[in-house]
Formats: sequence, structure tokens, C-alpha cells
Amino acid sequence: MDRNFFRSPRSPDPVPVILASESHSFLQTSKKYLQAATLMLDVQFGQVSDFGKVRTNNEDAMGSFIPTSRRQARSHGYLFAVADGVGGMDYGEVASATVVKTLIEEFPKAPSATMLTTLMPRLIEQANAAVHDCSLKPEYQGRKMATTLVACALRYNQAVVSHVGDSRCYLIRNGAARQVTQDHTWVNEQRKMGLITAQEAAESDSRHVLIRSVGKEMFVSPDTTALTLLAGDVLVLCTDGLHDEMDEEEMAWIVSQDKKIDEIARELVARAVEVDGNDNTTAQVIRVRSVEQVGMYRGRPYRMPA
Repeated sequence: MDRNFFRSPRSPDPVPVILASESHSFLQTSKKYLQAATLMLDVQFGQVSDFGKVRTNNEDAMGSFIPTSRRQARSHGYLFAVADGVGGMDYGEVASATVVKTLIEEFPKAPSATMLTTLMPRLIEQANAAVHDCSLKPEYQGRKMATTLVACALRYNQAVVSHVGDSRCYLIRNGAARQVTQDHTWVNEQRKMGLITAQEAAESDSRHVLIRSVGKEMFVSPDTTALTLLAGDVLVLCTDGLHDEMDEEEMAWIVSQDKKIDEIARELVARAVEVDGNDNTTAQVIRVRSVEQVGMYRGRPYRMPA
């Protein structure tokens, strides 16, 4: 008889026999398989906002939604958002706070397993309407208000980033930073058309002139990008008070340190304020500790084979 299989009298199919010498290896393999099967998206995050050296008020806002159960982590996921009230307009702090509040409140109300790539732009449209309606309230006397916004939703092994304006998202992977979003500014449009260089755009006095913002008009068009996450990835959401004063190399070096995530967020903001400090400065830092590997078919997730 074959040493690895025998046939049961009630079944013609061969049944595997685990020999004593093989049992340890089999148990170890089974344990690893079970551990892999139960892995879920797990993140740590830290966030800091600073007035800077000049401003007497903070027009930045930030917020997050953290799932309260494993089931909610799979049905909805995590949400992080950073907004920067537009300078030169009234009530920038109201606009930024309203946008973040709307996103955080509406995100968990979405139907279970809604595609994040369709949900995020829809939430930003709701937030835009909330800011626009807010400006019509009697206490604000119809004064215009607007804000930038960058928001990131995470579920399974996917991050979906939506943004309007010049608040940014960076992905830091293997010690290197990459800008995920593209600023909605006049100089960035000139750069994309080849009229100016990237260096000229970064140094232009007009680099903060926005061509899109949340709340200024009745309708808004956010840009949305989907990323596949790996364990060890770090996402940074930040306002221009941070990314104006720090290049990608320095950001990657700070974020890649073996420190607690809230310490890294504080160091990022403190460094930007030290360099300049003329603007409010805000950062959310999200460290991905593990992901749940899934594939997508017609917008629905399915488990990947081990």
C-alpha cells in the first residue's frame, strides 16, 4: 500500500496519512495558514496641528473614523481627513471644520461594502453642499467660505484618496516618499502644460492660487486615486504648511524612524514650523501594520487563495 494514502472502505477517494515524523511540519504549516487567513487591515495613526509662529487662529481641521469591530472594519473601513480653510476668505475655520465633520459623520452611514471609489467623491459632494449651505446662514451673512480637503479611506488592502485643492497625500514605502495627489493650483496646471518647471512651480509666489476648493461653488469635482497597500506602508495627509517646508526625502526619513506614530506626527509638524511657521501646519500619519489580501471582481472583494 502507498505509505501516504489509504482508501476508506466507504470512500474511493484517497485519504492523506500524516506520519509522526511529518506531524510537526504539518502543524506549523497549518498554524501559518490559519494566521494568514485571519489577518485583517490593522493601522496605527497619529495627528498633530499647530498654529505656527504667526497666525492667532487655526483654520486647519482634521478628523478620523475608526471602526469599532472587525465586522465594521470589513463593511466600511477607516477614514482620515485633513482640511485647510482658504485664506483671503471669511470663516475658513468654519469651512474646514464643516467638511471634516460631514465626512466623518456620513462615512459610517453608507451601505455596507459600498465601493470606496464611488463613495469618497459622493461624500465630498455632500461636504461641499454643507459648506455652501453654511455660508447662507444668517450668522455668516452670505459671506463666501471655502477649504481644501484630502481624505483617505482604507479597507482590506486598499486605500482610496480623494482631494480638492492643495492639501496632499504621500505614500512612504521602503524608505521612499511619493506624492499621491496633484495640487489643484494655477501653477501646477502651468507645470503640467510644460510652461514652467517643477522647481519654478515650487518657488512661485502664486503657488497657492487654487483652481478648485470645497464650498466656493455649488458643485465640486474631486480627484480620486486607489492604492494597493502593503504591510509597512505609511500614508501622510498634510496641509501646505507642512509640504511647503519639507521635501520628500526629509519626510521619508522622519516617517521611517522606529518611533511611536504620534511622535513621528509631532516631529513632522515641529520640523515644518521650525523651518518657516508662517502658516497653520497639520499632519495625519497612518502606519499600515497588516492588510487583508483580497481581489476585486465587479467591485466586490473576494479572498485570494493562500
